[in-house]
Amino acid sequence: MRTTTKWVASLATAAVLAPLVAVPAHASPRLELPRPTGFSAVGRHTEQLVDRTRADPWVPEAGPRRLMVTVFYPAVPGSGRQAAYLGQDEAAALTGYAEFGDELPGPVLASTRVWSREKAVPAPGRHPLVLLSPGYTVHRHTMTGLAEDLASHGYVVAAVDHAYEAVGVRFPAGVLPCAACDLPGRVGPLPVAANRAVDLRFVLDHLRHLPWVDRTRVAAVGHSMGGLATAAVMRLDPRVRAGVNLDGPLLPAEGVGDRPYLLLGTEDEHSPGSTQDPSWAAAWPALTGWKRWLTAAGADHFSFTDLDLLVQQAGLFPDLPLTGARGLELTRAYTRAFLDQHLRGRPRDLLTGPSPANPEIVFH
Repeated sequence: MRTTTKWVASLATAAVLAPLVAVPAHASPRLELPRPTGFSAVGRHTEQLVDRTRADPWVPEAGPRRLMVTVFYPAVPGSGRQAAYLGQDEAAALTGYAEFGDELPGPVLASTRVWSREKAVPAPGRHPLVLLSPGYTVHRHTMTGLAEDLASHGYVVAAVDHAYEAVGVRFPAGVLPCAACDLPGRVGPLPVAANRAVDLRFVLDHLRHLPWVDRTRVAAVGHSMGGLATAAVMRLDPRVRAGVNLDGPLLPAEGVGDRPYLLLGTEDEHSPGSTQDPSWAAAWPALTGWKRWLTAAGADHFSFTDLDLLVQQAGLFPDLPLTGARGLELTRAYTRAFLDQHLRGRPRDLLTGPSPANPEIVFH
């Protein structure tokens, strides 16, 4: 056995790494995201968006603000080509930063099987749009399992990487470093989230040209810092009708108003009375519309992403109280139920109270 690091976070200040003991992997595992649960095939398309109206706030000498966006969408079955989870250089940067070493090398992470296909033919119709923002320091790729599942159920999902805010994201000009990785700890999370809100509004404006996007039905979903950004973009842009915060801070909630909002987080940090992140309790009264505050027993900060699932498939951290597979299953189910109810007008029993099928989820 050897000591390695595992992604954990206290994003009200900054993303951090904490030491844990890992079980070495003796053979290269085959990593795979769970199959999407909907009936539609899933396509994807990735492009760089450049906002020439503003300079990059973290590295001004780099020029205009740049974003990498992967759009997942319902697709015609059999069209397109098999997609990769992420690039080899991106995977190497992420696993190196996490100090996984030989236990989870970059090539193994990069080869993770996904279910979406590059440049597949879009399925007919117009579909609700979900803006998806990841946690600080990690790529948009870590939300692929959620994005593919939503697309299989008829949503268009725009997963956004914000330049210089993640470790080793590939842009057309090359792989960008996380130049702003320590920024939340120095200036607090609000300036970062406010800038992400402008990013997400720019993405929404750009997607107007897609005939299969219904821009009258838009929601924002985010993990960690991306969760805080959902409230920020709702304050900035009334077109965003609903928001989901996956274990991120919530400072403040004014401006969200009576629009629906879902909080889903860890018990340790986000149960009422927790002193680790009191921002949910402080902001809760300002959420005046439909709202739910849920926690998942045994979850850690990355239970709501692909990361716990993939590191467990690689043989690391086998004793997580909530398995990575179950964490992603719950995240998919409750996020989709929320979007179905508030973008499609289809009430879901899952959101009315505790479910015997999901004893891990506690309603507050």
